[in-house]
Amino acid sequence: MRISGASALKILADISHRATIRPRVATVADFFDRDGQAIDRGLALAFPATRSFTGEPVAELHGHGGPVVMDMLLKAALDGGARLARPGEFTERAFLNRKMDLAQAEAVADLIASRSQSAARSALRSLTGTFSTRVSKIAASMLELRIYVEGAIDFPEDDVDFLSEGHVQQRLERLVGELDDLLKTATQGVILNEGLTLVLAGRPNVGKSSLLNRLLGFDRAIVTDTPGTTRDTLAEAMDWDGVPVRVVDTAGLRISGDEIEREGIRRARVQIAEADRVLLVRDHSSPEMIGDLIAEQGIPIDRLTIVTNKIDLTGAAAGATSTDGLTEVRISALTSEGIDLLKRHILSSVGYHEETAVFSARRRHLDALDRAAMSLRHGVDAIDELAAGELLADDLRR
Repeated sequence: MRISGASALKILADISHRATIRPRVATVADFFDRDGQAIDRGLALAFPATRSFTGEPVAELHGHGGPVVMDMLLKAALDGGARLARPGEFTERAFLNRKMDLAQAEAVADLIASRSQSAARSALRSLTGTFSTRVSKIAASMLELRIYVEGAIDFPEDDVDFLSEGHVQQRLERLVGELDDLLKTATQGVILNEGLTLVLAGRPNVGKSSLLNRLLGFDRAIVTDTPGTTRDTLAEAMDWDGVPVRVVDTAGLRISGDEIEREGIRRARVQIAEADRVLLVRDHSSPEMIGDLIAEQGIPIDRLTIVTNKIDLTGAAAGATSTDGLTEVRISALTSEGIDLLKRHILSSVGYHEETAVFSARRRHLDALDRAAMSLRHGVDAIDELAAGELLADDLRR
């Protein structure tokens, strides 16, 4: 049991009957309730405000397991003036007392909620300051450049032609490159933190359910030759190289007079709209054209991968082809040909490449980094096209 706050050490002293407990040293002590009745014997620790997690005096009482004993110990602390902490309040106090920054505080929640070992490791890197250190380094370089530019504007007699020297633009371009690298790493952190949602879409009987089963590695969906077997969405979670992935099988998209099937199609379109990536499955033995299929299904191509299934029926080879930004991956859900290629393509298409030093990040971090990079690029344009130091200074401020 952990207690944080101005009275934490007094409560510890009352429960331990003033046992001698040196700061940051585990001490065996007896624990008592408000009436002086013994509750337990365990370890007591005291942390002064300067060397505690929250930045406040902190007390810890380690008792024997079991709900009854721990409830009695909790009641003793509440009787002494403590209250139950809100969810996340210890981390909140650590943030407010400047023991960690906001990215580190968020990383605590990410670490607790991590859904894979890779996600847990990335959250730990953010918690220990890897992300914050890189951001702070770039911010310091920006501030240094801004001071130089504003100083040159305010005192032109000292450096009349500072924009033409070239080193300002070089420093700007270097900062843009550092931000882009950081953005790529942060993107992978978001993927590890939040995971991916993939939706299998397409006409009936093209092998969506078979593909779901193959991706999962076991038979989760019913597979028959009868079109329209899947009437509702079917979702399963899995782990791809440490990335949490949620795959959703949907009802075949077609015009149907069946009320239940129509509802399944409506739900399928809702899932498609919310997906990180849509796998539009088609039958390689069917004469339908890819362009016609995309237009019919109405799926935005920026989140779309065409999965051409059933190559085992046509004798075609597994592989991938990209045309005008749209990728087609040829597979066989029956024989598993091309499945590994499809997985690699999906992870690559959302910006994930396996690295050893990814840190956890959130969508708001990506937005902030992207806006910072845009401002710097605008500053480069201000120099190239307008030679406007004032505009550059404003971009650096932004």
